[in-house]
Amino acid sequence: MKLINIGFGNLVSDERIISIALPESAPVKRIAQEAREKGMLIDATYGRKTKSVIVMDSEHVVLSALTPEAIAVRHGSYTEITEEDDLND
Repeated sequence: MKLINIGFGNLVSDERIISIALPESAPVKRIAQEAREKGMLIDATYGRKTKSVIVMDSEHVVLSALTPEAIAVRHGSYTEITEEDDLND
């Protein structure tokens, strides 16, 4: 089991991460709000701006002040996608 630092000394298990997303879209905001209502939201931002939302396989949702790219690099799953790659899909 590998633990990933998501900022300010907070760690999550890399095996349990399903998704790392930007918090700006309406669906991601809805996921975070629903998790808050169910008591499944973990705010690891320490009062800073939320830059990523991590969805775990346990249905927990974790807010982090690190960017999704920074967390993905620590997770070992980051592959940079260029605009050209995006257009070819």
